[in-house]
Amino acid sequence: MKRFIGYLLFLLIFTISCTTQAPVQAPSPSSQPASPTPPTPATSGIESRETVAPVALQYPDAERLLQVDIYHGVEVADPYRWFEELDSAQTNEWVRAQNQLSQDYLESISIRKDINERITELWDYERYGIPGMRGGRYFYYHNDGLQNQSVLYTADSLDSEPQVLIDPNTFSDDGTISLAGTSVSPNARYIAYAVSDAGSDWKTWNIRDIETGKDLAEELRFIKFSGVSWTLDSSGFYYSRYAEGPDGKGDDSTGISIYYHTIAEPQSQDLMVFSIPDNPRKEPYGGVTQDGQYLIIRVQEGFDTNAVYYQDINEPESEVIRLLDKWDALYSFVGNDDSTFFFMTTKDAPRYRLVGVDINNPDISQWHEIIPEADEAILDTSYIGGHFIIQYLSDVISLVKVFDRNGAFVRDVDLPGIGNVYGFGGYADNSETFYAFTGFTTPDTIYRYDVETGTSTIFHAPETGIDLTNTVTRQVFYPSKDGTRIPMFIIHQKDINLDGQNPTLLYGYGGFNVSLTPYYSSVWAVWMEMGGVLAIPNLRGGGEYGEDWHEAGTKLNKQNVFDDFIAAAEWLLDNNYTSIPKLAIQGGSNGGLLVGAVMTQRPDLFGACLPDVGVLDMLRYHLASANAFSWSSDYGLSKNEDEFQALYAYSPYHNIEEGVCYPPTLITTADHDDRVVPWHSYKFGAQLQYTQKCDNPILVRVETRAGHGAGMPTWMRIEKYADEWAFLYQVLHMK
Repeated sequence: MKRFIGYLLFLLIFTISCTTQAPVQAPSPSSQPASPTPPTPATSGIESRETVAPVALQYPDAERLLQVDIYHGVEVADPYRWFEELDSAQTNEWVRAQNQLSQDYLESISIRKDINERITELWDYERYGIPGMRGGRYFYYHNDGLQNQSVLYTADSLDSEPQVLIDPNTFSDDGTISLAGTSVSPNARYIAYAVSDAGSDWKTWNIRDIETGKDLAEELRFIKFSGVSWTLDSSGFYYSRYAEGPDGKGDDSTGISIYYHTIAEPQSQDLMVFSIPDNPRKEPYGGVTQDGQYLIIRVQEGFDTNAVYYQDINEPESEVIRLLDKWDALYSFVGNDDSTFFFMTTKDAPRYRLVGVDINNPDISQWHEIIPEADEAILDTSYIGGHFIIQYLSDVISLVKVFDRNGAFVRDVDLPGIGNVYGFGGYADNSETFYAFTGFTTPDTIYRYDVETGTSTIFHAPETGIDLTNTVTRQVFYPSKDGTRIPMFIIHQKDINLDGQNPTLLYGYGGFNVSLTPYYSSVWAVWMEMGGVLAIPNLRGGGEYGEDWHEAGTKLNKQNVFDDFIAAAEWLLDNNYTSIPKLAIQGGSNGGLLVGAVMTQRPDLFGACLPDVGVLDMLRYHLASANAFSWSSDYGLSKNEDEFQALYAYSPYHNIEEGVCYPPTLITTADHDDRVVPWHSYKFGAQLQYTQKCDNPILVRVETRAGHGAGMPTWMRIEKYADEWAFLYQVLHMK
């Protein structure tokens, strides 16, 4: 469950195209959060047109204040502090003016309409999510191609006619209200489902009767980053929520608590089960074991260690037992056999191992190692049909192995090629599970896997309407500044010439233990149709090689991430894939920080920059929300002198210098982003526009009715990517 937990707790990675829908989750105890004819180059695709030279832009006025803070004796200016008042008239007017400027610029690019139409064309293919089974029924998402939100279906069997269970396209006319989480009761009578408005992390949970299709009266609020976990009798569920603030909204400054909700009762009657009032930054999330015996409580404070507690559900007044409370490693609950709990952990194993802990004799000396640490990092683990299914990464390529209950190797899962897999969800008494296989040139194909026989059969194989046989993927390894060997994927059409003239997009992330594995994107397919090269390095700070790789890109080591990315750019230049005027960089969220940091450190190295929803003020990021404070396990805090020195040295907002010609830059954010608040991008954009020495454009594009990326409707995604590709077409002088 490592991959699911990382996604649910942070969700900072911002993928460039959502072409699949996550499987229906019935949370385990470790939960917290008609195809067109293929084109030929001569007759279809995007028409070649000439670009025009950039012209000087008149940027909207942004007042500069004499705001100076002192950190450990160092004076630090923050002239745009007023942007932190996100709803002020001054901020709103600046955003309006910036959007008008960027809209005028982007819509003037002659090829933008063609790009939009081509992205729309390639996006329009039928997609399924990974099925899940609960109470003898199947549940899965389906999108006919251009639906703003995928629709949740249920069926009695994989061959029977599915019925619409929840259609989020009916939630709003513009598609900006999304289905943000689901959990089916063990008897499949009810489904709890979360709704997000405008991409907000704050969710409202409702309960629907699956047979009648009607919602129950109660509505649960003040929830974010939490799923729900049903009791075995389906009479209610556990969830985590914040207190109600004076404004009637959730207040995340006071800490989160676990509650129990009884079906058909108002939320006001919910029982508080567990909280940590003396340390509100420790966040508990609960889940019920499959046998219904225990409530497993995972306690988070950052992303490098955690604690695990439990309570006997049959004795609701019993003490919560602090099983793993040394905060010395990461522990992810996988499943249990009676009193033996299975954990995937980094304890004495930075690439993870699987251990069994008898709760009646929990001393570490009595732990049973079931599957030891391997040369490859474990990415995820499932306990299904009495077997452990382990997903490994070998140089960022998926390997899947099956072991029996005692850790004896059973078989490898035969995959259809070199790429990435995800899925393998389910329960210990299931005989089947489902997974998806994908790659940069392989759209997500979903398989049913028989755990006993090891047989995989296709549930759905998509038809995208594009011929990908002319596109190749290559993996290279290059040395970073300190000599560390870094892997990088390079994807492009077969017929490119290594003459240094290929427009190239370098995309990265590098943080929070997130691994950038291969996946298909119709948006990237359009980029390569345009003659573009795509390069994705696997930077330190991610989880590709385990916890050591992650820690090598955190806190005082964060500069390693930027050095890795800069070295990737230099490798592409040295090997004649591209040249500086043709090289663009892109990243979202923590990846937006990556772009902001390297473009201020090496403005001479890039032809264009696309920082998206980035963390860009590293001295004050932690003040935006309790969630943001938790990122300090990766970033550190400015209140600590050594960490301040490291943060101040690379903080993008604070390292913009006057008299420098920065590359053409399109900064993208959203006004409803309550994870990485948009004032990061506002400050960064205003400071860049103020100091820019040359005529290279600095644009700020602010999406309205959107958040950090999750739940964004299809039409809005397509518009955003069309703007980004048109911007690159213009400033990289593509033809």
